[in-house]
Amino acid sequence: MIYRNLIKPFFDHALSLVMLIMLSPLLAIVAIMVRMDSPGPVIFTQERLGMSCRVFCLFKFRTMTHKRNRENRQVFTNDPEITRIGRFLRRSKLDELPQLFNILRGDMSFVGPRPSLPDLKEKFNEDGRMRVTVKPGLTNLAAVNGSIFLSWPERWVYDRIYVERQSFIMDMTIMLKTAVVVIMGENFYHKKTIDEVQASDGK
Repeated sequence: MIYRNLIKPFFDHALSLVMLIMLSPLLAIVAIMVRMDSPGPVIFTQERLGMSCRVFCLFKFRTMTHKRNRENRQVFTNDPEITRIGRFLRRSKLDELPQLFNILRGDMSFVGPRPSLPDLKEKFNEDGRMRVTVKPGLTNLAAVNGSIFLSWPERWVYDRIYVERQSFIMDMTIMLKTAVVVIMGENFYHKKTIDEVQASDGK
């Protein structure tokens, strides 16, 4: 596929570079806020599963209290270890901005299945195994179809739909809807049935 193999990688590299340059003042301000809010590193790093099950180091602004031996686990919005600035960064998605470096490095794409923790690979069903056939993304189809309300198997169905249907129009649609989620909150897009998504998205 020309879009997937040529156009999309070029778009990812070019746009991530432009955004890093344009957003550098914001990145600096957020870094200062994280540093002043609580002790610990500005950037949180974690191993995640990439394309073809290759493990890479994902970057995020730290939103929780610093612990050297923090176990890999899913974090929810009411977690008491989330810092004051961390709650704002998570709500606004600003904590994800350092992943622009992951995109520039070629670890990720702007749109694709969210990179999971390596241990989750053992739980993948057939849909889940398809998600590692493409680069993971900063946002994805599940994120704009009720992500926080979905189980893992449901998210993997959306990932399969994306892998099978990915196109420039679909990527642009997901990115635009993601902008709405950032502004309005994740509750804006309510959970849809799989049939509804298959009948509408990507067409």
